[in-house]
Amino acid sequence: MDKFSIENMDLYYGNFQALKNINLHMQENKITAFIGPSGCGKSTLLKSLNRMNDLVEGCKITGDIRLDGEDIYGDMDINILRKRVGMVFQKANPFPMSVYDNIAFGPRTHGVKSKRKLDEIVEESLRAAAIWDELKDRLKKSALGLSGGQQQRLCIARALAVKPEVLLMDEATSALDPISTGKIEELCLKLKNEYTIIMVTHNMQQALRIADNTAFFLLGEMVEYGDTDSVFSSPKDKRTEEYITGRFG
Repeated sequence: MDKFSIENMDLYYGNFQALKNINLHMQENKITAFIGPSGCGKSTLLKSLNRMNDLVEGCKITGDIRLDGEDIYGDMDINILRKRVGMVFQKANPFPMSVYDNIAFGPRTHGVKSKRKLDEIVEESLRAAAIWDELKDRLKKSALGLSGGQQQRLCIARALAVKPEVLLMDEATSALDPISTGKIEELCLKLKNEYTIIMVTHNMQQALRIADNTAFFLLGEMVEYGDTDSVFSSPKDKRTEEYITGRFG
């Protein structure tokens, strides 16, 4: 079942075409990785999926992007879209408030008032992000006092608190040490049972370890897309092969 379908999508920043004729179907409850050299358009594409690019002046998108068959650039309310499609960034960005308030922030925005319900959501989200045991005695303390790896898992918990359907991860482990990276990778494998995960990664080994499907981008084009093992073991396009074997990029 396709969660996101992209047809004939072009994206321009002013006169510069950043993405060219993207056609891509991403399946529900799978991890899809976008790989490719810096500046090839993968983060730009990721941000189009919850309309983060709306904030960029001069950004124009043509073509069709659908979530469960519904055009996200049509009549869909952007707040509902962002509730359904959460995002975790490269640099952990906890709010300067307590751990508890970080997680409760989204649900409160969406109208959850009851303290009992918020307590439940906070615990559930931290458990889902595999960090409850580490943080349950620090809920009232500032989130800024956590380590980088804990902050990133807190940001994942914060994204999960509003019960999204899709989690976008923009190089979410690139600033972390190998142990924290491993924890987040393990977490992604667990979370895909309930969520669809789409990630941009510079780390090809990470794509190989956890992604079901991988798309390779170069200079704004999607060169190749398929199940991860096939893309890595028998790429159909010479450019994919050269990138994967480290001959360029």
